[in-house]
Amino acid sequence: MALCLAVMPGAAGAQQADDLNRIIDEGFNRSEVMQTAEHLTDGIGGRMTNSPQMRAAEEWTAGQFRAWGLANVHKEGFNFGRGWWVRSAHAQMVSPRPIALTSIPVAWTPATNGVVSAPVIVAPMMKERDFDAWRGKLGGKIVLISMPGDGSEPGEPAFKRLTSEDIAKRDKFTPPDWDPAEVEKRLANSGFARKLDAFLKAEGAVAWARISQRDGKLLHGTGNRFRVGDEALLPGVEIAAEDYRRLARLAKVGPAPVLEIASDVVFDDSDHNAYNIVAEIPGTDPKAGYVMAGAHLDSWAAGDGASDNAAGSSMIMEAARILSKLGIKPKRTIRFALWAGEEQGLLGSMAWVDAHLAKRALAPGAGAEGSMEQTQRYRYRFPILPQPGYGDLKAYFNIDNGSGRLRGIHAEGNVAAVPLLKEWLTPFASLGANSVAAQSTGSTDHVYIQAVGAPGFQFIQDPLDYGSRVHHTSIDTFDHLKAEDMRQGAVVLAGMLFQSANSAKTLPRKPLPTQPAPTDPFEYEDPSEN
Repeated sequence: MALCLAVMPGAAGAQQADDLNRIIDEGFNRSEVMQTAEHLTDGIGGRMTNSPQMRAAEEWTAGQFRAWGLANVHKEGFNFGRGWWVRSAHAQMVSPRPIALTSIPVAWTPATNGVVSAPVIVAPMMKERDFDAWRGKLGGKIVLISMPGDGSEPGEPAFKRLTSEDIAKRDKFTPPDWDPAEVEKRLANSGFARKLDAFLKAEGAVAWARISQRDGKLLHGTGNRFRVGDEALLPGVEIAAEDYRRLARLAKVGPAPVLEIASDVVFDDSDHNAYNIVAEIPGTDPKAGYVMAGAHLDSWAAGDGASDNAAGSSMIMEAARILSKLGIKPKRTIRFALWAGEEQGLLGSMAWVDAHLAKRALAPGAGAEGSMEQTQRYRYRFPILPQPGYGDLKAYFNIDNGSGRLRGIHAEGNVAAVPLLKEWLTPFASLGANSVAAQSTGSTDHVYIQAVGAPGFQFIQDPLDYGSRVHHTSIDTFDHLKAEDMRQGAVVLAGMLFQSANSAKTLPRKPLPTQPAPTDPFEYEDPSEN
């Protein structure tokens, strides 16, 4: 495999080129990335934040960092909520004929305390005004709350690699859009699930079920009632789309099918703190700041959390192992983070930003710091107050889009950073990682780092079957990881960290964000959307 190393003048440049070649040699010829991924998935399994599996992952990853010789390995706690895990569960239709249903308890819903048997009623409810149509009709029923739909057979292959044209489409600056009314509407809608749960309980329903969002007998089981004092009232299950539609058809023609549901789930209130795992390779110049890489260690419980995000966590850990094994002595400290609570709203990285970079003013009337409403409003809270050390973070690199090959990096709207990012990627062009796209990305742990004006970046990755069928589903297992891609990813990440830690140049920063003006000050709210 040919490698193009940038021309670097002088002895320092020659040493850097030698070190990049050593990184490539270690990362491809003696990789441990798949062994790490296998233990996180096959050995530990799905890592719901604050579950026993996540606690095991916290201890094991910290132990690996120490065994590899990293320094200052520690846990950083933040208030999260209740642990939750599934001991056993099943659902079946018992009439008009027996059928085992593909199903999973919805996260943080309570146990059934044995087998619950009841007829179903199809009662889709999307807004609070829909409750009136179902008052007095739900007692003693298992309520199917989703519209069944008519199927979603895929029209294109599930597995995909990016073409150069695909990547080029991302190289487009997207102007920011600020709509205060939309922010408030989104926050109001987020509370509907609580109102629905309370309504079903008050009406005497015994449980509820929703349809899986994907066909193919895939399950997700995601839920968000993890806060202490915000406990769900009724058992909830997610049923595979094909099974759910069968139930809905049978209910339409009657009589209503009867289901048996048994959900043996366990809540853990022994420690409401969740923990980020942090380790580092110390720099030789304490005044030079630090560079950082991170991925989230937590996952959902339907699968083993392989593509999301044992893959990214394993590449972060492998980059740490490579650099430590080679005895790299960077000018800047290189820090590694494995985040918790990402799946519930980037909570671990948000807590880290608050502790180490900048705090945001509290939203009036939205409760105390750490409350659900305050965290939901996080990006909309101003002013931003930089903390001591705000300027010390020189670059943050995030991996969280599965196990696909790294193809480059998103500049996240920081167009001034593009030339230096391209320079650091140049040595890896022949490995397929040579693109810098101006486009911003969201929904993962670089977001809140970017949101306070610090230089945080997400890599461009081949999607493989991540978005089409693996993301958050019951088939997110080791089998869907691509070893060659993950070795390449760990090498590229290690190289980017090495160069950014030693470069005489640092990435330009965006201005400290301030309260935006509405993008369209003349827009009227559409009453039909309420």
